[in-house]
Amino acid sequence: MPSDPTPETTSDPNSGVNKLPRPAVGRLSLYFRELHRLADQGETHINSKQLGALVDVSPAVVRRDLSSLGTIGRRGVGYPIDKLTEQIGTVLGSGLQWQVILVGVGSLGDALLRYRGFERLGFRLVAAFDLDPAKIDRQIGGVSIWNAATMAGKLAELSPDLAILAVPVDQAPSVAADLVAAGISGILNFAPTTLRLPGSTAVVNVDLASELQRLAFSVQNR
Repeated sequence: MPSDPTPETTSDPNSGVNKLPRPAVGRLSLYFRELHRLADQGETHINSKQLGALVDVSPAVVRRDLSSLGTIGRRGVGYPIDKLTEQIGTVLGSGLQWQVILVGVGSLGDALLRYRGFERLGFRLVAAFDLDPAKIDRQIGGVSIWNAATMAGKLAELSPDLAILAVPVDQAPSVAADLVAAGISGILNFAPTTLRLPGSTAVVNVDLASELQRLAFSVQNR
């Protein structure tokens, strides 16, 4: 692949991590995904222009994001994909094994259980919970579905780190409160409501309808 027009140095990958804004963290996750895909295709190096084109950002943004990790592209070579993937993975916590549970096995939850990309990024779905008798005691994607009424006891047994919340909006606050009480460290919330939780539990709210609105706006104004 073509080279990057800047020299390369690699230092402490955690040097600027604590100061990374959320948009930069989101872009790192996209870079991480694309780097894995390129490695699977046998590619060994990439430059900022090419990586930016894959995720629709400018080369300058790519260089800024990666330089905050202590990495700058090398003239004539670019970024070594294996080392860059490892470095970004360390920053994002993908070098760890995160135990994840899913609450809500509707259409979205079903699709998430069948997704095979979580494990390679360090996220292991260890259980799912629902109240529908037709789903309880089944497996989807190799993950057992348990009665949500027994969730507290099961969480005490499994000690998961993270939770994916895919329940109806009216149930989301109470279920999230139960997850916080069980010691969950972070919640990815797909219910169309913004959760604000006490304590140190991190929350990422994903509103698919709002994302579609943003997409429609972009299409109208391109």
